[in-house]
Amino acid sequence: MHLIQPFAGLRPLPERAAEVAAPPYDVLSSEEARARAAGKPWSFLHVSKPEIDLPAGIDVYSAPVYARAAENLQGMIANGVLRRDDTPCYYAYRLVMGGHAQTGLVAAASVADYDSNRIRKHELTHPDKEDDRVRQIEATRAQTGPVLLAHPTAPTVDAILAEASAGAPEADVTADTGVRHMIWRIRDRGTIERITAAFDAMPALYIADGHHRSAAASRVAAARRAANPGHTGSEGYNYFLTVAFPQQQMRIFDYNRVVTDLNGLSPEAFLERVRGSYAVEASSAPVRPARHGEVGLFLRDRWYRLQIRPQLAEVKDPVARLDVSLLTEHLLGPVLGIHDLRRDKRIDFVGGIRGLGELERRVASGEMAAAFALYPTTLPDLTAVADAGQIMPPKSTWFEPKLADGLVSHLLD
Repeated sequence: MHLIQPFAGLRPLPERAAEVAAPPYDVLSSEEARARAAGKPWSFLHVSKPEIDLPAGIDVYSAPVYARAAENLQGMIANGVLRRDDTPCYYAYRLVMGGHAQTGLVAAASVADYDSNRIRKHELTHPDKEDDRVRQIEATRAQTGPVLLAHPTAPTVDAILAEASAGAPEADVTADTGVRHMIWRIRDRGTIERITAAFDAMPALYIADGHHRSAAASRVAAARRAANPGHTGSEGYNYFLTVAFPQQQMRIFDYNRVVTDLNGLSPEAFLERVRGSYAVEASSAPVRPARHGEVGLFLRDRWYRLQIRPQLAEVKDPVARLDVSLLTEHLLGPVLGIHDLRRDKRIDFVGGIRGLGELERRVASGEMAAAFALYPTTLPDLTAVADAGQIMPPKSTWFEPKLADGLVSHLLD
């Protein structure tokens, strides 16, 4: 089996792509999705967030929700909005956000290589969220949300994708976020074989976003394999939908923290405790950390620049040295009593795409007592953790720009 393979993608007709493309299912609440899809009968949110077509308040994990997803997907096919390609293809996928552009490959990636950790993970998954994706895949008989992968530098792949994307795209959509999504189909057999061989030569791929989708694909494949006496390994369920970008093109934003209280401390006492692990300097301007170990603190309408004591940052463990880990180990835990970031209700997380102004807003409103702006995790940080077989703390990475749902789906049958 190859690390990746082409597949016959289910795609919107070019003139329907803008009507179909939707944000990833996990970045919108049900209410937000309902509002975004209003008056848009072919929005892929009707497949990825099908509860929007059912009474408000319905359990999003209930059987009618998954049944509606399948019904909506079949309706889009029956009405000619979506059409499956007649031969297996790869697809070039370009994302443009402001002055940044990245071009990757849409492919079906091997579940066996995911199971053997050649496709490497860095996050824990939640059983309920895994179950949700399993039910979605089984109901629709498709993988409709791509997993975002990072691949090592590969000039051969870059050159092929540059050539493939030189002409007019088959789908060209600018989302309301301003991000432009473009898709080109790659059908030439020789080109497909060169791409497959180039990926086979890579030691590993890295999951950037989509741990629940990939874990669900693995579970579906295991169940279908066990139930199929004629299993050959070539069935669609042995692969899962991915978009792989060269790691040097990808961008990770900061993933910041806000806390509801100071653990009974006054602001003055809190700062004094912080000085045990960090140098503290008041700032007249918002603080966006510029280097490892630096933290921006917003407290009482004022910004502070924190720099961790050098001896505390001198750790080699790939997880312990992360800025998100250092903050928990030396401030959130010992000063604020926040040790379990997965379960503690006193902490929340703010993606860096929202800007420092969002941190200020949440503190100034009284909702939160303090905010921490962090230096972004880097791709080398991520790959080091994954290569070591370790797990990052919750909310360590925020990738932008994000993929769209609906532009290419992978049917299992």
